[in-house]
Amino acid sequence: MDVRNCRSCGRLFNYMEGMQICPICREKLEEKFLQVKDYIRENKNASISEVAKANDVKISQIEKWIREERLVFAADSPLGIECENCGALIKTGRFCKNCKDSMAHNLSAAIEKPKKIEPPKKEVKDRAKMRFLDQ
Repeated sequence: MDVRNCRSCGRLFNYMEGMQICPICREKLEEKFLQVKDYIRENKNASISEVAKANDVKISQIEKWIREERLVFAADSPLGIECENCGALIKTGRFCKNCKDSMAHNLSAAIEKPKKIEPPKKEVKDRAKMRFLDQ
């Protein structure tokens, strides 16, 4: 059993995996997420700072939800976050499409494809021919 202190409220709880917050704080955070999600639906052009102020949530928490792909900016929205690799403006996730494609290509190129092994050719020697004995 792994007992830890909640990073949010300081209570002791039985830690299983994931975020190091107690079930009560996790439930409150999920309620805040739903509140933010509803606010964004009603105010499509709101900036991250406006959403954070209106819902009493930290900007870093909203950015975390965006990087986890739980929140997505609309395709026509001028807002976004920066790609962690190149700094391009993206609507959700951690990396832009170009960086994702580049990483996938580099990873697939790094994996060595198995070479086709051909069975060794049998050499036909002169002794292998059929011979007849004179009687």
